[in-house]
Amino acid sequence: MDRQQVISELMDQYGTEVLHLAYSYVRNRQTAEDLAQEVFIKCYEKLESFEGKSGLQTWLYRIAVNHFKDYLKSWHHRKMVLGEYVSTFLHSGAEEEYMAKAERDEVLEAVFQLPMKYREIIYLYYFKECSQKEIGVICGINLNTVKTRMTRGKELLKEIVSERGVYYGKGAQKGEKSN
Repeated sequence: MDRQQVISELMDQYGTEVLHLAYSYVRNRQTAEDLAQEVFIKCYEKLESFEGKSGLQTWLYRIAVNHFKDYLKSWHHRKMVLGEYVSTFLHSGAEEEYMAKAERDEVLEAVFQLPMKYREIIYLYYFKECSQKEIGVICGINLNTVKTRMTRGKELLKEIVSERGVYYGKGAQKGEKSN
């Protein structure tokens, strides 16, 4: 396959995931879309540098995370006012699905309130289902640091969720109808 085909397949397979990952960093849909496009341009330019030491997805996420962090450090971002929270999930219409979506959005919004070093770990682990080892490679940190940040991130997330009154888990949930 040539570079164009590889990038096209990467975009088809991981485009939505990279967009969601970008959104987890910047919390603005338009900016996330722009950053996701820039990531695939970088991948196209750096495809020859892929050595196969990790999976293609891990390599892509590593480029993405570095690009998003660079953006957050940039002058443009520091001077820009971030837009409102935009839901990345489609609104369904059925009451139960709507309540479940609202609950997921509440938890996702709570994740967005975490400091970046915890947010990226929690987001990659729970929302992108990356292993702790993959997260270490993607974020450029060792496995023990990933585990420590995961533990601390979960603690902080519990505090945020309990302060906001979000009920997420098994059993009867707030607002749920009994049959």
